[in-house]
Amino acid sequence: MAVSWKDYDPNDFFDELIARKGRPRPYARMLTKYLAKHSDEELETRKALSDLSIKEMGITFTVYTEEEGSIDRAWPFDILPRMIPKSEWDVIERGLKQRVQALNLFIHDLYHGQKIIKDGVFPAELLKGSANYRKECEGVSPPLNIWAHICGSDLVRDASGTVYVLEDNLRVPSGVSYMLENRSVMKRVFPELFDEYSILPVDDYCSQLFDTLTAISPRKAESPEIVVLTPGIYNSAYFEHAYLAQQMGCELVEGRDLIVEKDDCVYMRTVEGMQRVDVIYRRIDDLFLDPEAFNSDSMLGVPGLLRAWKKGKVALANAPGAGVADDKVVYAFVPEIIRYYLDEEALIPNVPTYRCMYPEERAYVLDHLDELVVKPANESGGYGMMIGPRATKKERAMFAKLIKKSPRNYIAQPTLGLSTVPTMVGQGVEPRHVDLRPFILSGQETFVTTGGLTRVALRPGSLIVNSSQGGGSKDTWIVEDNQ
Repeated sequence: MAVSWKDYDPNDFFDELIARKGRPRPYARMLTKYLAKHSDEELETRKALSDLSIKEMGITFTVYTEEEGSIDRAWPFDILPRMIPKSEWDVIERGLKQRVQALNLFIHDLYHGQKIIKDGVFPAELLKGSANYRKECEGVSPPLNIWAHICGSDLVRDASGTVYVLEDNLRVPSGVSYMLENRSVMKRVFPELFDEYSILPVDDYCSQLFDTLTAISPRKAESPEIVVLTPGIYNSAYFEHAYLAQQMGCELVEGRDLIVEKDDCVYMRTVEGMQRVDVIYRRIDDLFLDPEAFNSDSMLGVPGLLRAWKKGKVALANAPGAGVADDKVVYAFVPEIIRYYLDEEALIPNVPTYRCMYPEERAYVLDHLDELVVKPANESGGYGMMIGPRATKKERAMFAKLIKKSPRNYIAQPTLGLSTVPTMVGQGVEPRHVDLRPFILSGQETFVTTGGLTRVALRPGSLIVNSSQGGGSKDTWIVEDNQ
């Protein structure tokens, strides 16, 4: 039996492909007609091919469990793509560039005079309670005054079709390798669709990343020495670290492979002797980066690395201290930050957000915990949050205590009806909720991936898209509005 779109029901959610029962969106008509010609068995065969490709290509992610420790699992991938029309994407792209430009200005200001605080736009008490503000970075001016060279901003769409920024990831955002590999798998599974559709490419990301890193090299050599610094093979994103290093033609190193010498330069141990390093794309959190400056117990970092960076002998991407803007409470002020630094209104809105640090907003949150999503300031991956409508009375009572104890560290948002995309489930196709993580590179120029990593909640009704909690992913196609 072929896919029947007449039976596909998006309910009250905004579906990215199907406007309503039996009515695909204009840009999805060709795809839905194509899929309607395929039986469930044929699609299952294609799905099996994708699973085999993922296994052969070694695309994995790591899950941590108390019972079994770390486990490598094959990347969960759904073969039905998510599509976004180019006219809409053009606005999103401009909005992401605007947002990252303002956030880099904001970070630089916080470490150089804090004018935004003196002008009363950003609360001083919010900075005092920041877990990611690094006093060690005060007065430092990184190359081009850019702190967050690689940003992954998560986007969601609500039931009305409005696109929102859900959060900004400015420390060590991950997922771009899966975006690239998803496209490779799709080309194997549905090669004919890439002949029919004009799909904007994503495979120039690694060359753009290389150019971004080259632009911040302290030595203006034609071929600066760039390395990717990983915590090691047990990190959940190790596949990505190795993938990006391989694609850029760079060395993948651990902290023990690097040393800071008396000249404050960073050197890499090689079989041919010490080799100076110009740029480090670090995938290690600030506190583990340099045991001399931060956590003295860290075995992952490089002693003296912060000193070398502050003296301009090596460039770090992202810069230490960039995480001060990677805070869900700071996120709530981003529209004001954009207005302050750029004198513009945000092109992509924030999700409406209640800041528990303010008594009136906190009182509303405490009275409506059964309706809201409550998030801690500095957690990621969907951990530490409470989805009010699905929480027990005990869980809501616990979060009420946490909010009262530390109001600065919590925000709350309405429970959004996230958009859906047709997804293969068993022997059929059903709607599943999705979000989107595009990646923005900031160097001499700003570059936004055409699309990004679409994460999908594979469990029916679930809003949790993280792979560590049962989510998967899809290829994201930016296409012309009418094809």
